[in-house]
Amino acid sequence: MKTIITGDRPTGRLHLGHYFGSLENRVKMQYDYDTYILIADVQALTDNFDNPKKVNESVHELALDYLAAGIDPKHTHIYIQSYIPEVAELTVYFSNLVTVSRLYRNPTTKHEVGQKQELFGESGEGITYGFLGYPVSQAADITALDGDVVPVGEDQIPHIEQTREIVRKFNAIYGETFKEPEAYLSENPRIKGLDGNDKMSKSLENAIYLADDEETITKKVMSAVTDTNKIKKDDPANPEVCMVYYYHKLIRNDNLDTICKECKAGARGCVACKKELAKAMMEFLKPIQEKRKYYEEHPEEVEQILKEGTMAARKRAQEVMRRVRQNMKLDYFE
Repeated sequence: MKTIITGDRPTGRLHLGHYFGSLENRVKMQYDYDTYILIADVQALTDNFDNPKKVNESVHELALDYLAAGIDPKHTHIYIQSYIPEVAELTVYFSNLVTVSRLYRNPTTKHEVGQKQELFGESGEGITYGFLGYPVSQAADITALDGDVVPVGEDQIPHIEQTREIVRKFNAIYGETFKEPEAYLSENPRIKGLDGNDKMSKSLENAIYLADDEETITKKVMSAVTDTNKIKKDDPANPEVCMVYYYHKLIRNDNLDTICKECKAGARGCVACKKELAKAMMEFLKPIQEKRKYYEEHPEEVEQILKEGTMAARKRAQEVMRRVRQNMKLDYFE
């Protein structure tokens, strides 16, 4: 089996963007690959170094969402990044192979640096070493476990290419040590937010979370953007520019053809359509939330899953690092 390495930063609960953008695919792939999913708490600290409590609490929430969505601990190792010191060691070695100018040229990093400069000014005073070096840390996450395939969204492709560059340079200097990982682009790389934004995001507050209750979901759905040209209830509308229809399609509503025809004919009001979506959304999320409730009531089971997953990842990383140290001539006592 080839090895998949993937994961998320623990900065809060997961939403539908995460589910359709990555989780759904991970659930399918876990039976055909040796799958490792990391909870990247160290990387979460690059933006939350002054709020460790948030990261700590989010680790458990992330694990619950993984399990609720269908990640099977019998087929997938869920592990905590900070408990794999070999990754931190490899990050240091890799950092000698990447120039600062190369990090700034990474398109994803460049965009994120631009956002930081908007907050802190052109001088970049608010940009930390850890933030800028994120792609190097990510390269260590992938290679420390001999990852073959990395499922990512389109915005993460530059990070995988940078990992491949690092691997090539390391192998050229120290001999064949790592394989170059391949990016696997998700079928739904980016899910739109309730406000019509191209990305559903926690920070934009336009997300529906997997754990949201019926009242919360109904309230959020009622605020979703529809066709602005539809003024009255019986005005014909274009469902393709309506976020309500977008989510009907996303959750594969059986009534989709009728919704589309009625919308175009002006026979469907937006309020009624939103209420139908909220109900369908709850039906879609019901099995996920039921499974989440089970794990919420059995925290000791979740902790054991995390411990076993982390032990498996650590063992694999130790084996890889023995090879790394040998090739780097750092195996003094072996």
